[in-house]
Amino acid sequence: MKNIFTTKRLCRAGVIAALYVALTYAFGAIAYNGILQIRPAEALTILPLFFPEAVPALWVGCMLANLGSPFIMYDVPIGGLATLVAALLTYGAGRLIKNRILKIAVGGFFPIIINAFIIPVVIVFLCGGSDGYSSANVAYWTFFGSMCATESLWIYVLGAPLFFAIDHLRNKGVSVFTDGKKPLTENNEQQTEQ
Repeated sequence: MKNIFTTKRLCRAGVIAALYVALTYAFGAIAYNGILQIRPAEALTILPLFFPEAVPALWVGCMLANLGSPFIMYDVPIGGLATLVAALLTYGAGRLIKNRILKIAVGGFFPIIINAFIIPVVIVFLCGGSDGYSSANVAYWTFFGSMCATESLWIYVLGAPLFFAIDHLRNKGVSVFTDGKKPLTENNEQQTEQ
């Protein structure tokens, strides 16, 4: 059986988790603002399409990033769990779907819809963030729509170019983005023939 815990994968997982935390903390309080979350770190949720180690990395990164949340008591475990489930589903989509555009569309859908359903529960029902709304239901669905919009922005506007950049680098055989041997190029073919 092939070792799935290689040094490269562990390092890549650490970098992904650290990037998620750094990109979230860089935006301070507006990364946790209820109605419009400015959280470009969500673009990284596209990475399980390539790397299995991105699943636990995003989970850990999200939990660490949520230590700065005003809803810390619920946001760390529940937000982390939502990210973990979304990352697992995104990874599954990456394994099953071969078409790149469809892979991004389906893989990106999971973080959007899971966060849109779960995070408003934390904000509205668990932390009482329905002030200024006529009812908790109105607040929930307002936050749901907002989460769909902001998650879509980060995942499809920032995550899609990230996907294509990594895909390009993997196809070129850049070792940081690959796990196995480099793809055979003309130069490699000539060297193996000699």
